[in-house]
Amino acid sequence: MDVTADTIAPDQARILLENAEKTEQQDRPTADSLDVVRRHGGFALRTPERSGGAWADAGTVARHLADVGRYCPSTAWIAGTCATGKTFAEDAFRGAVPADFHADPDALACGSGRPEGIGTPEPGGIRINGRWPYVSGCEDAAWAGLGLIVDGVYSFALIPMADLTVERTWHSAGMRGTGSNTVVARDLLVPAEWVSPAGPPAPGALVFYGITVLAPVVGAARGALDVVHALFASDRKPFMTAYARMGDSPAARHWLAEATLLVDRAERTMLAAARTVDAGDVSAAERARLEMDLSYAARDCRAAVELMLDLHGPSGFATSNALQRYWRDIAVGGRHPHLRTYIAAEGYGQALTAESRPGASAGGGVLI
Repeated sequence: MDVTADTIAPDQARILLENAEKTEQQDRPTADSLDVVRRHGGFALRTPERSGGAWADAGTVARHLADVGRYCPSTAWIAGTCATGKTFAEDAFRGAVPADFHADPDALACGSGRPEGIGTPEPGGIRINGRWPYVSGCEDAAWAGLGLIVDGVYSFALIPMADLTVERTWHSAGMRGTGSNTVVARDLLVPAEWVSPAGPPAPGALVFYGITVLAPVVGAARGALDVVHALFASDRKPFMTAYARMGDSPAARHWLAEATLLVDRAERTMLAAARTVDAGDVSAAERARLEMDLSYAARDCRAAVELMLDLHGPSGFATSNALQRYWRDIAVGGRHPHLRTYIAAEGYGQALTAESRPGASAGGGVLI
């Protein structure tokens, strides 16, 4: 396991890229793609060091996820939700996560913080019933972390996926390979130590979760740029023009430069947010600003791929062209709740006005 490498090795990148279409077709990553991420340390990024993992900082997590996303955004997305789930578990259990959960530091974990289940204490443990939609990677995960209500208290349960069932409800235009299906618990009795009350995430943790969502999108935008650079390196010319090659057109070069600037800016924004998280003590007001930054970075990625499609023309939408897959993945992933620009703007506006009113608190009516 190597979580210090800045980039995926060329042979690993090739495996991810060659399996990206099959990953989408089967609505879950291929075994080869998962193996690449596992060998690259992607599922141990937020496994604690005491359990054999890296407990990597936000910057390292962002770079790793973007690196995988450059070749297969769906696989990177699953690695990101794994990092989120393991981080949330450490916070909820206050560092006392059941040993079985980290028995394999490279195990894939999935989950949902939505309180879609009910836990009922009884002799022998807690009986759980619930349905959690949009659980990315659930068909390949070893564990699930799931939000639920126990005696009126928000709690978090760690449950082996072998004890749960999966309903294949994920039918999406983009990020299809994430397999974000519905996980179901029916009359399931689990040990009481597998469930813990959980408070709201700290501001820095919330920004970190946003980074794990944005990074695969930034990676996808970088992958789309790879496709467009290959276009410019080919003999193709702008249709119905006198130019011999794409690069001969000043306008095409300008479009390429603008798309590249947008992707670079999104990446810089993401890494700047990660540095702030890693510095610690993120305030509520900083959280609001950083969440708006992240949402705008996602918007930059969406704008960049639109320019790339303009350059490619209708052929960019051919099912055999990877560009349309990146476009769909960016369109869906870039609109995750952690990246909603209008809600982020609302939160930031509330934070700014709270700063000008003594005694007022940032956050207002924006829900976590």
